[in-house]
Amino acid sequence: MIGILPLALGDLFDSRILGILLRSLLVTLLIFAALGVVLGWALAGSDPCAAFGDMECTLSPAEGGVGAVILTLLALWFLFPAVALGVVCAYVERIAAIVEQRHYPRAATAARSIGAGGAVLLGLRSAARVLIYNLVALPFYVILLFTGVGPLVLFVIVNGIAFGRDLGEMVAARHGDRAERQVWLARTRIERMLIGSTVTALFLVPFVNLVAPILGATMTTHLYLRSRARATEG
Repeated sequence: MIGILPLALGDLFDSRILGILLRSLLVTLLIFAALGVVLGWALAGSDPCAAFGDMECTLSPAEGGVGAVILTLLALWFLFPAVALGVVCAYVERIAAIVEQRHYPRAATAARSIGAGGAVLLGLRSAARVLIYNLVALPFYVILLFTGVGPLVLFVIVNGIAFGRDLGEMVAARHGDRAERQVWLARTRIERMLIGSTVTALFLVPFVNLVAPILGATMTTHLYLRSRARATEG
């Protein structure tokens, strides 16, 4: 972790990675904007009070719009990590290729493309895993509310495990066979969890959270290639 963090931070200033960062942010924001439009359309004219009996409170288009904004902001806060990481999945192969070309040229020549279909599959699986992990942890978030910081600590741990797994699978998919990748995933479980937890913690910091998934991808690429080189030398 200590050795790869400076390398990963330096990679963020590569113009190609900066371009990927801007594109991934735009796509992520467009997804939430589309969600807001759909919510506004669904809420306008609806009657949320009907769920409580004979009460009636039909929402006007303006009230539906306000409700859509509030719900979208809540979704942005809760779902941003999963959506942002899912979007970045589409660019992980490019990020890994850039890091390999800069620091590991021999690995870059031996890498294989996972293709657009593979990237989409990894992205969907990543977003689903993050959502499922957090839904399973939801009762524990509620139980730990009285501790103050308990839900925050659990959030970092749960998402650290999920992100570490996701990023590891994405980067390793370009190299080796399935058996080799599974061995590497098992061997680097702690390191990947630390990277995932770092990414999760950065998601909690305004503005810094915008670069969190890209930084996680560069760090994991360095982890994979450096640990693989050590295993080969050993």
